[in-house]
Amino acid sequence: MYIQIAVVAIAVILIAGENLEAVADSQSSTEDGISSIVTTKPTLQIEGEYAKYGDYIGLTPVDNQSVEFSQRIVKDIQIRFVNNKDQLLDDKGQPIKGRTQKEFIIGLLKLKPGEVFREDLLEADLQRLRRLESFNEVNVYRQEDAKSVNLIYEIKERNFPSLILGGGSNEDVGLFGRLGYKDENISGLNDKLDTTVQISGKDVQFNGQFTSRYRPEEPNRLGYSIRAFRNRNISGTFNEDIRLSNGDKVREGRFGGSVGVLRSFDEWDAAISLNYTRISLRDRDYKVVQVDSLGNPLSVSGTGIDDLFTVLFSVSRDQRDRRENPTQGSILTLSTEQAIPIGLGNISSNRLQGDYIQYLPVSWIGNGRLTDNPEMLAINLQIGTTIGDFPPADAFNIGGLDSVRGYGYGKVASGRSYGLASVEYRFPIYYSIGGVLFTDFASDFGSSETVLGEPGVLRDKPGSGFGYGLGLRVKSSFGLIRGDLGISDRGELRFEVTTGQRF
Repeated sequence: MYIQIAVVAIAVILIAGENLEAVADSQSSTEDGISSIVTTKPTLQIEGEYAKYGDYIGLTPVDNQSVEFSQRIVKDIQIRFVNNKDQLLDDKGQPIKGRTQKEFIIGLLKLKPGEVFREDLLEADLQRLRRLESFNEVNVYRQEDAKSVNLIYEIKERNFPSLILGGGSNEDVGLFGRLGYKDENISGLNDKLDTTVQISGKDVQFNGQFTSRYRPEEPNRLGYSIRAFRNRNISGTFNEDIRLSNGDKVREGRFGGSVGVLRSFDEWDAAISLNYTRISLRDRDYKVVQVDSLGNPLSVSGTGIDDLFTVLFSVSRDQRDRRENPTQGSILTLSTEQAIPIGLGNISSNRLQGDYIQYLPVSWIGNGRLTDNPEMLAINLQIGTTIGDFPPADAFNIGGLDSVRGYGYGKVASGRSYGLASVEYRFPIYYSIGGVLFTDFASDFGSSETVLGEPGVLRDKPGSGFGYGLGLRVKSSFGLIRGDLGISDRGELRFEVTTGQRF
């Protein structure tokens, strides 16, 4: 729950020579920033009838003395939408109509009409809006006099809904076709629907999720999420180093769903959900198998099928300046998932995980000018462990495009526990093209021996691994395209292409 705090007095002390770093703009190549400096006589850049927020020059107080300021009250908040041409009016001279409800936007703000104006609250509100997936760009302007401030938010929305058509071929199902539908702003309230259906000659797979987010302006209403899925893939735990008795690779089939409730407390987002997953191990013809070619068990139940009924609780704190391709800030996620001994395998366990990402802007080769790929350091730390029994297919599989690059998926380890550290130096090449130097290291802390059947040990997975390399990032109409060339500490070279940042 976001708690609104009415502040009746503010005293701001400016120390000589101190400057706070500007907050980067969202996904645009402009140089509009946000300054946390409050001055008695700010120098403003006037644009039309209002002053643009962020273009202020800090004044240094004489002799480091405190400066007192009169309190100004937020008089009005306006929401304006702009199109892809940054225009406020359409061809008929009418204001651009956005999909997002204005009352919903204002409900997210902590700085509301009638409250004392504070720079820090304005900055926090701006970042909060920029983290919404439905917004492509958000700027705020202000009109002010000695006693009051009017805030004007200008918002460029992302193009939703979107329809995705695709297809391809892989070694598991052969030729397939794929249809996807995605909308991040249903009913103008940022409710989300994301669905994908894949059809092949062997299988029909799907993944669909609807999320109605918690709304601070409706504190007695919980958000909720519903998901259903069915997929199959070559196993990352039981890879081809040891196959089935008929020579086939092990396939993993997963079917299930979840329902959850969502709520926010101050700057923390919390979720609790009830989940069900049936994990089945199969051959190429999708027949259930119990053991590999060496007679090692593939499931806890011994039948080749395990049921997982779990209760998942997670909290996260998102302090990024924007959701997509952030330039600074951090995000922390902690979760615990308790398995309830119901169904095949009678599994009882607890899975604990932590994930921390920090974004640090730097200016080593550039002048700090904003582009689609700003210069920065990105650091990711992950840790996890499972207490109790669990399906070997549900081990932590280390290695691959989203883990230790330079290794194939699951080639480093399949363990009960793991730790992962990744560092990326991201830098601009051209406005829509950026480069990345990266390094990844991960370990199972010697826990692979405690997994049922020891699949990682028998397949000679090293248990820890190191990778490094370079990559390209290209912003396109389909989203961010990522290409990474990774080199492992064992000399393996892999180039892989996908979408979105590694983290």
